[in-house]
Amino acid sequence: MNRSSQFLQIANRVTKPCDVFINHRGIDTKRTVATLLYDHLSRLKLHPFLDNKNMKPGDKLFDNINGAIRKCKVGVTVFSPRYCESYFCLHELALIMESRKKVIPIFCDIKPSQLRVVNNGKCPMEDIRRFNWALEEAKYTVGLTFDSLKG
Repeated sequence: MNRSSQFLQIANRVTKPCDVFINHRGIDTKRTVATLLYDHLSRLKLHPFLDNKNMKPGDKLFDNINGAIRKCKVGVTVFSPRYCESYFCLHELALIMESRKKVIPIFCDIKPSQLRVVNNGKCPMEDIRRFNWALEEAKYTVGLTFDSLKG
């Protein structure tokens, strides 16, 4: 097989849908809970999606993430102190909740009652409504708690 046909074969390969989409605030949890979860799920032969593990330079951010959420079986949302400051986190959460997939929240160093959408005036009101709805749905879903000081 020549190089160009190998390239075409790779380019045409359909990406395997992920089993678990890990929604998280990178600055808070990427190097801790999110990566530990990704590694553990991988060892269990599941196919998790974590942005820095599954995406490459040049990939379209929204296309890849939205596609992974649409195709995943379960969403794990790692809530953290700065989670609600991120448009991307809230957008992903809204997509997961709108798709009616099973969601497992992990409350990392934060209580559900502390989670609130931050309206800095830069986000359209329709998005704010979506984000508030999704956050309320997730807050009232049985989840796990994680205290990084206790491990």
